[in-house]
Amino acid sequence: MFFDSLKKELKIRDFSQKTIKVYLYYNQNFLDYCGKDPTSIKELDIKLYIKHLIENKGVSSATARLALNALKFYYLNVKKRRFNYLFTINMPRRPKRLPVVLSKPEVSRLLNTVSNSKHKLILALMYSAGLRVGEVVKLKTEDFDFDNKILWVRQGKGKKDRQSLISDKLIAVLRKLVETKEKRQYLFSGQQTGRHLSTRSVEKVFSRALKNADIKKQATCHSLRHSFATHLLEDGVDIRYIQRLLGHQSLATTQIYTAVTNKALREIKSPL
Repeated sequence: MFFDSLKKELKIRDFSQKTIKVYLYYNQNFLDYCGKDPTSIKELDIKLYIKHLIENKGVSSATARLALNALKFYYLNVKKRRFNYLFTINMPRRPKRLPVVLSKPEVSRLLNTVSNSKHKLILALMYSAGLRVGEVVKLKTEDFDFDNKILWVRQGKGKKDRQSLISDKLIAVLRKLVETKEKRQYLFSGQQTGRHLSTRSVEKVFSRALKNADIKKQATCHSLRHSFATHLLEDGVDIRYIQRLLGHQSLATTQIYTAVTNKALREIKSPL
């Protein structure tokens, strides 16, 4: 197989399974498109492939960049090829989209539509602690410090640990759930023994709740995290604390929420 060395190098560098799968896919897809083996690849082939993805396949600029990074990693880091202009491929600009944020009443309405207590708790945790869907499903019994109202996110994005908040409203139900679990057990177990609930299952729960709450916004599970940050900012929490709670390395990443806060806008009256 052409890509055994690629897979090995990705594992050595501790890339996530998701990234490994994506990098392998785009490298194989590239060869299928070119009809060549890796030793015959020219720089022009890569440029034409990226152009093909954008113009013929209609992929987003972010996806095109991901494909290019996958090819760069293999040909520059694994195959040790030296392409002169590979890093200068002009990519489409990323569209500057603001995060989709639910209002506080919308969050309440969303949660109230969920009858399953476990499902409601998952969504409530994502909102109250600013968790990603991949983080909430991996929570374990030892990740809760109820006395200090702290929740630990272990090996989140970028393989970093961080702390977040436990809402007073959730402490009692979380304590009760933790008491029913064994040490080091996932809080939200999947169907297979020893496995956590899948992110896809949570996404389905959210989509169903969004529909039942009659919320028309193009929201996803990640919108609960966006809403957490925006509502804290609107409540006057210092943006640097929000940065820490979200686990953002750069303050600039957190500052996008300053563009979606509505508190000041609500105080402005239309001239009509």
